[in-house]
Amino acid sequence: MELRKIRDEDEARGSLAAVVASGLPRSAWARLNGINPRSLSVWQINLERRERRDRTKPLRLVEVTPVRVEATVYALVLDDVRLELDDGFREETLRRLLRVVRSC
Repeated sequence: MELRKIRDEDEARGSLAAVVASGLPRSAWARLNGINPRSLSVWQINLERRERRDRTKPLRLVEVTPVRVEATVYALVLDDVRLELDDGFREETLRRLLRVVRSC
């Protein structure tokens, strides 16, 4: 069963209150209710931080996803050997690889 994330602050507050009422550990309660325990924990942490700062603005979590950046790829072809490197290659590594190719 795939566990879902908490949708908003109201659901987070209601879920956290239900955890306390149940007497169960937060992670166990979350799994029993089909909620991702990590999502519930993150909401609890952020709500506690917000209360400490005494903010009145509603809290909203934003999911961050990594973005893959395409790099330039350099291809070096020597007879039947093809070597591909991107901008992050180290010059010493290239020298070592070329020494190996030359020795063949």
